[in-house]
Amino acid sequence: MTTEERILLLQSTPFFGATNERSVALLLGLSKTIHLSEGEFFFHQNDKGDSLFLLEKGSAEIFKTFNGIDYVLRTVNNGDCFGEMALIDFTPRSATVRAKTDCTAIEISSKALHSLYQQDCEQFLIVQMNVSREVSRRLRLSDERWFQSQVENNCTSSS
Repeated sequence: MTTEERILLLQSTPFFGATNERSVALLLGLSKTIHLSEGEFFFHQNDKGDSLFLLEKGSAEIFKTFNGIDYVLRTVNNGDCFGEMALIDFTPRSATVRAKTDCTAIEISSKALHSLYQQDCEQFLIVQMNVSREVSRRLRLSDERWFQSQVENNCTSSS
């Protein structure tokens, strides 16, 4: 993928929408490209995290492990971002991410985002607001799924 294509890909995502080309180019220049084979891990639950990932190519599943059983939370595909929570709350990774297929991803570190802050505070703020909106959207969906499961459990219990 060319640099121009990568810039457009980042700008098309919820996290980096409305950011200018110069800012995205800065982030790309400070980021790593990660290549994983099917079955390899981006990171594990409870790992220390200081970066987010944009999946350029492939598919990966995000899951939590409890009592030796993996529970899939969601699948990410081309253009999806993940791993951002570690940048927001500075706590260990809350889930594991494993490549379902061969994957290529851009790893954007907190250090790269800090450089954007130093270079262009307004663009950094746009990224932060975008990440907050996307995390809020995911929380809203999660709340709705939880609510629906409670309603279904109550309907089943009262029958």
